[in-house]
Amino acid sequence: MNAVIGLKQHQSTHIAASIEVAPKQAIESDDLPGLFPHGTRVYITDIGTATDEMVAAAIRIRSLGYEPVPHLACRRLTTRVALTDRVERLSREAGVRDALIIGGGLERQAGEFSSTMEVLETGLFDRFGFTDLGVAGHPEGSPEFNEEVALHALRLKKSFAERTGARMRIVTQFGFDAERFIDWSEGLRMEGIDLPVHLGVAGPAKITTLIKYAALCGIGNSVTFLKKNALALTALATSHSPETVVGPIERHVAATPHSAIKQIHVFPFGGLKKSAEWLEQRGSWDIKTSLYPSMPLIAER
Repeated sequence: MNAVIGLKQHQSTHIAASIEVAPKQAIESDDLPGLFPHGTRVYITDIGTATDEMVAAAIRIRSLGYEPVPHLACRRLTTRVALTDRVERLSREAGVRDALIIGGGLERQAGEFSSTMEVLETGLFDRFGFTDLGVAGHPEGSPEFNEEVALHALRLKKSFAERTGARMRIVTQFGFDAERFIDWSEGLRMEGIDLPVHLGVAGPAKITTLIKYAALCGIGNSVTFLKKNALALTALATSHSPETVVGPIERHVAATPHSAIKQIHVFPFGGLKKSAEWLEQRGSWDIKTSLYPSMPLIAER
């Protein structure tokens, strides 16, 4: 707590943050009203979620004054008809204008879509008034494809944004090596990719919880990093502080006016309330005014 207070006193600006919730949380949680600042991007995970549930989740998030950002897992969508129905209903019933388009895992292909680009090229997002689209980034790589394939996919998405006028951003998987994430984000320009980056960060949680989620997500480097830093069995019962990741990222952004990094995206593995309290205490969120602090160098795109 003292470290957070000290950080708040010595920094007048902080990097903005979005957060994600499970569909059931979005629909049922009594904690959500007033928990985040008004207008916060709240991502709704797709865990094989039925369209009715996803739409209901987005409607509730919108009703609470937040900006719903549903995930669309391409390989879980069975047909173009199913995709059209989901995108149209999210737009018309929940006023959704922003979505995160992800592959959804190579082993999970259930229908006619095999990639994010195939879904983007349908033209449905433009047709139904979507203005902002997120796509996945993998600073630590992926067990499903190599770095060259990942960079090629991002170049295609950048080209799509240029052709269509879509405001596109890269939203990354979570990790714990701030230097690696910074180098990856800033190195994208060298590869011809100048999309803004929102870096994934795990919110406050026990080390054991984070190891479990990192393993489930196939982030081998994060599992190794966490185990290496849990030097004793007693350390495994302690909580990880996101400041060790966010602090270096924030200092880098403040010192780099043209940084590709525009904000962080929080995975609340230790609970929504814990993550919200941490973001408010450190100054990333101002619940009282429901506005992000003014910080032109991290302006949204």
